[in-house]
Amino acid sequence: MQEQENNKKQDSRELYEWVQALVYSVLAVVLVFTFVVRLIGVDGSSMEPSLKHGDRLLVLNSLLYNDYQYGDVVVLRKDTFMHDPIVKRVIATENQTVDIDFSTGSVYVDGQLLQEEYINELTLTPEGMTFPLTVPEGSIFVLGDNRNHSSDSRHPDLGTIDTRYVIGKAAFLLFPGEGERQYLEKRNFGRIGVIP
Repeated sequence: MQEQENNKKQDSRELYEWVQALVYSVLAVVLVFTFVVRLIGVDGSSMEPSLKHGDRLLVLNSLLYNDYQYGDVVVLRKDTFMHDPIVKRVIATENQTVDIDFSTGSVYVDGQLLQEEYINELTLTPEGMTFPLTVPEGSIFVLGDNRNHSSDSRHPDLGTIDTRYVIGKAAFLLFPGEGERQYLEKRNFGRIGVIP
């Protein structure tokens, strides 16, 4: 009788410990995905060839990473421009001057021509902003890699981005999407990794 009671107590203790471990695990995952990282999907073709429609990105929360530099791929949301988050590349940071020569497709930052191996095509489409443009303090200037098919800081409704609108830095391509151009092809899992 005593042995059965001890076995029941042992079983209850093991169940309690198992439930406690499960609750702590779920809580840890919730905290990580609230304050450390987020999963965000790419919507559209504005970041091709680097990122494709449907790609799932692991994004470092802006609470952890907010020292944005040239070349960083960031996720931002500005409700006056678009309600869903958008993914763009940082081209210039505060106090830098951006100039775009739309006749040659060249982008300059502080008078230096950018060497942009990541772009799909030269920057030939103006969207209404006047250049040269100096990025205000606490802001960044962003462009899509697929320059002539991207609404970005060239558009007056978006313009330079106050860094408070940045959700975070895209750090890792976790799951490849199908892409708008390759929807009949198989997913390219070889693309998984650090974002270029």
